[in-house]
Amino acid sequence: MIHHANHIRPNRDGLKVGGHQASCASVISILTALYFEVLRPQDRVAVKPHAGPVFHAVNYLLGRQTREKLATLRQFGGIQPYPSRVKDGPEVDFSTGSVGLGVAMTTFGSLVQDYIRLHGLARPDVPAGRHVAVVGDAELDEGNIYEALLEGWKHDVRNLWWVVDYNRQSLDSVVPDRLFGRIEGLFRDMGWNVVTLKYGRRLQAAFARPGGEALRRWIDDCPNSLYAALTFQGGAAWRNALLADLGRSEGARAIIDPLTDEELAALMTNLGGHDIETLIEAFRAADAEGDQPTCFIAYTIKGMGLPFAGHKDNHAGLMTKEQMAEFKRSMNIRDGHEWDPFEGLDLPEAELRAFLASVPFARPLAPEGRALSAPAVPVPAALPTPKAPPGRRLSTQAAFGDILAEIGRGQGELAPLAARIVTTSPDVTVSTNLGPWVNRRGIFDRHTKNDVFRDAKLASAQRWGMSPEGQHVELGIAEQNLFLLLAAAGLSHSLYGARLLPIGTVYDPFVNRGLDALIYGCYQDARFLLVSTPSGLTLAPEGGQHQSVNTPLLGMAQDRLASFEPAHADELAILMRWAFEHMQRPDGSSVWLRLSTRPLVQPERRLDPAAVIAGAHWAVPPAPGARIAIAYQGAVAPEAAEAFAQLREEVPEAGLLAITSPDRLHAGWLAARRRARAGERDAAPSHIEALLAPLASDAALVTVLDGHPAAHAWLGAVRGQRVAPLGVDRFGQAGDIPDLYRAYGLDADAILDACAEALLGGV
Repeated sequence: MIHHANHIRPNRDGLKVGGHQASCASVISILTALYFEVLRPQDRVAVKPHAGPVFHAVNYLLGRQTREKLATLRQFGGIQPYPSRVKDGPEVDFSTGSVGLGVAMTTFGSLVQDYIRLHGLARPDVPAGRHVAVVGDAELDEGNIYEALLEGWKHDVRNLWWVVDYNRQSLDSVVPDRLFGRIEGLFRDMGWNVVTLKYGRRLQAAFARPGGEALRRWIDDCPNSLYAALTFQGGAAWRNALLADLGRSEGARAIIDPLTDEELAALMTNLGGHDIETLIEAFRAADAEGDQPTCFIAYTIKGMGLPFAGHKDNHAGLMTKEQMAEFKRSMNIRDGHEWDPFEGLDLPEAELRAFLASVPFARPLAPEGRALSAPAVPVPAALPTPKAPPGRRLSTQAAFGDILAEIGRGQGELAPLAARIVTTSPDVTVSTNLGPWVNRRGIFDRHTKNDVFRDAKLASAQRWGMSPEGQHVELGIAEQNLFLLLAAAGLSHSLYGARLLPIGTVYDPFVNRGLDALIYGCYQDARFLLVSTPSGLTLAPEGGQHQSVNTPLLGMAQDRLASFEPAHADELAILMRWAFEHMQRPDGSSVWLRLSTRPLVQPERRLDPAAVIAGAHWAVPPAPGARIAIAYQGAVAPEAAEAFAQLREEVPEAGLLAITSPDRLHAGWLAARRRARAGERDAAPSHIEALLAPLASDAALVTVLDGHPAAHAWLGAVRGQRVAPLGVDRFGQAGDIPDLYRAYGLDADAILDACAEALLGGV
């Protein structure tokens, strides 16, 4: 497949196609043992990214991939370089393109499966499965793996296998010798069973002979770099190195001398990760021992069987046409028969097909296939909207907590929704207003644990008993774990046949710390509600490190994630209700709410939910032909309203626009532009085009948000109107809101100054 993509398929742009032939070669025996002997239909697998072609070949043999598709590796519309749930179809359990994240994802998949089964939500026709990650050893340099390892230990995760393809090479070099001993110890410290598969049957037989122990010690003491170099050099180099150290041992000579150079090279590279019998025996033994998490360290050779096996530069290596011709001859592959499923094998085709039909993993998991389905959870027509008493103010963060707490009562039509919500947070549960929900629904744990403070009659607002019935998963302060758990829970309908509605809360600036995992979850089309709060300079006393600037832009740029920033509780209630429904739609996505701790006066009004969801609504509509409007987003609403009140004294026809989502506005506008270019002349204008239509064609928009001003700057392109975008484009500092808003140009005076400049034509 890789050779075809690089040397046979036309290359129209001259770029290297690539494909990781060496990384594929090291893992073939491992995947063969797993898929054709050990795995069951209910097991979920994360294949190491660089083994994607092997994974596709496995599915071809199992009848789940077509011959035509195999020739499209790395081609537009073809099979992906790294297995993708969205682009490669239902056979992919976890996308694994981002190194390390697919491995960690299996931990949280196992946790979500436990949650579903302990809550009695599992489908009776889908048994519990094991979660298996095939791991490239260089992936173990990724810190998120150890964050997940620790979290898995805290939650007593079971039914988890990580199979490490230990070829002792990374992209650029050979892995240091001492490193893996430390990693092995870490797994054992976290309660894992560790199985080391270092030697195959032939080497084990050699070790059992007189002098064999000396040969074993020599291999054990051989540095990784030397072992790799000798593998590349071949049998003669092996012989010279061995005899230099073991030449005086009669027993060792009796093992080495009778072998040809080719036989000696085959013996010295007979590692456990390439020996099918050794692999199957180890997997079966671990299976018989129960559900303890197990790490298999399978020693392999990167590029096994290829002309550049063991060479430290082989990661991006590709066989030449001449080398491929020789490789085919050695494998008994005839020209023109490269895609035949049984080419080169000496068993009858009927026998091979019978074997494939008997493979446990070949059995169907469910009538709908490996991608399961689950009915939608009914969402009420409206969610309860918190009401602030006269003279009281309410923040969107507090309103979120109030709405969720009311849902948590589980009364009436809210009961089905409450039963399927699962919340999680990386050690900021209370400070993101999840506390009341947790008090009502409890913390999830595989084992019942009492609240010690409550038992001791110590006063606390939190009643945090832990039990299998709890609906909040408390995490340590590692944002990557938050997004991986949200991704796993957000795929529960497809992976486990039970629909969950996951909600994760995190401080807005620290979305950046878990951004890779957030992107990874969206790439898999996981469905969750992300609530990031508090946000922006409005978190004034906390200083620049806790103040976010770029998150509105992240929300606009991220695919499969609809982002919003409501200013008031009534907008938030509309958006939360829509989010629960949107997360479940086939054409839906995850949803992101950027909230604030700043309490605001709550207006008495009736909103058009469709406008709030579409991204903006007129708080005060402009008169036709108005020369100016102020547009605000989020917590700066009071400053915008104050400036607007003064502006209307001079320009009574001006309008005040409440933006709830620059992301939705921008996406709708782009979609409308695409329709227009496609010739759909009768298509309706986008929401933002309709909103701005009453303004004069040369009107000015003064926009303001507690975030990067580029989130609004594009509005001028909609109808050619002038825009004066106000926002924050540099690190914040400690202070109070009046000082910071003044310093960063978010206060009413700054908004009015921008209006004056715009009216004078300075924009």
